[in-house]
Amino acid sequence: MAEKIKKMRELSLDELHRNINDTRQELMNLRFQQATGELTDFTRLRKTRRQIARLMTLLHEREAKAVIGGGK
Repeated sequence: MAEKIKKMRELSLDELHRNINDTRQELMNLRFQQATGELTDFTRLRKTRRQIARLMTLLHEREAKAVIGGGK
């Protein structure tokens, strides 16, 4: 788990935004599969939601750091 977070911290701001959008799209697809009865691995919903939360946390950390650090 710690390795994933280290890799995510190395992402650029654009890559973070792209990953958030891609993961949200994946979550939407999973919800659609669940609604139609095609989803068999329900743990993917939880994992995907947590992935979005991790990415959003990193994004907010960077934004707070930019505000406090004067944009650096």
